[in-house]
Amino acid sequence: MLTERQILILKSIIFLYTNYGTPIGSKTLMNEAGLSYSSATIRNEMVHLEVLGFIEKTHSSSGRIPSIKGYRFYVDHLIHPIEIQKKDLITIKKSFSNEFHHLDEIVIQSVELLSQLTSYTAISLGPELKDSRLTGFRLVPLTENKVMVILVTDKGHVENQMFSLPKTIQPKDLEKMVTIFNERLVGHTLIEVFKKLETEIPALINKYAKSAVGISSALDTFILQAGRDQIHVGGKMNMLDYSNGMNVEKFKLIYSLMEDQHDLAHLLTPPQSGIEVKIGQELDDERFEGFSLITASYNVIGYGTGMIALLGPTSMPYSKMISLVDVFRNELSKKVIDYYHTMED
Repeated sequence: MLTERQILILKSIIFLYTNYGTPIGSKTLMNEAGLSYSSATIRNEMVHLEVLGFIEKTHSSSGRIPSIKGYRFYVDHLIHPIEIQKKDLITIKKSFSNEFHHLDEIVIQSVELLSQLTSYTAISLGPELKDSRLTGFRLVPLTENKVMVILVTDKGHVENQMFSLPKTIQPKDLEKMVTIFNERLVGHTLIEVFKKLETEIPALINKYAKSAVGISSALDTFILQAGRDQIHVGGKMNMLDYSNGMNVEKFKLIYSLMEDQHDLAHLLTPPQSGIEVKIGQELDDERFEGFSLITASYNVIGYGTGMIALLGPTSMPYSKMISLVDVFRNELSKKVIDYYHTMED
């Protein structure tokens, strides 16, 4: 158990390192943190903190930096939410006061603004759409061998994707396939759609539109994806600013992960409480050594739960960032609920 003096020194080291980004020594603690202890006393306590694993020495300086254990103790026991700046709150509320025509627009706006306000990378996972119904299925010819498929749900969720048609497909079979999809899938919940795509639809396509089997399989995957949670990322390039010393190969690996919804979905595990902080190795991915992830869930009553997250350096100012994420999740929840209510009117 740490003494009050050790706690104060640890808290001061983290505060100063967050602000300066350089190892902190005893003189800096005396001059900048206003600690009323002698330099020798501070040095002795820093040695104890290092032995206990809360701070560590870098090879290039006599100062100390917080360890993962130190940050964990700080986040769990020492920080308190702070009131965000008035100008930031005005910016957030003004942003969410805009008119949105699709749910994705709200989610995208949230991550773009959060990444701008923090200069970190923001990630958002839209609320679940399990009870949504498929209300529209259109196939729009683009060229001789390409079509655009458009799906719409009753919650205003829109998906579109371009497909290349197999050379063997017959126009009449393509028309039959569209008819089957409209007759058997439109009007049903996405859960029902998923089941039908796995059971009766393949048999119907094979029976009445054999040459469309190829494009039908691709469409099956597309429709399944339309009902899953949509992940959006803002500020991916910000990683270059807050990841000093990151080599090009590591940046490429992390950047590619940001493009993969499957990998990101594993990274964004639902927080056990409203807001959760994972630091460094707690992310269970060696690519994120030196990173921290703040994740918050937001409830949309009647429609599911979404998540918003902030990825930044372990040296981030946690109190400020947690407060910002908390405001965002509350504003995002209210805006999504308002959006759904508008859609129902």
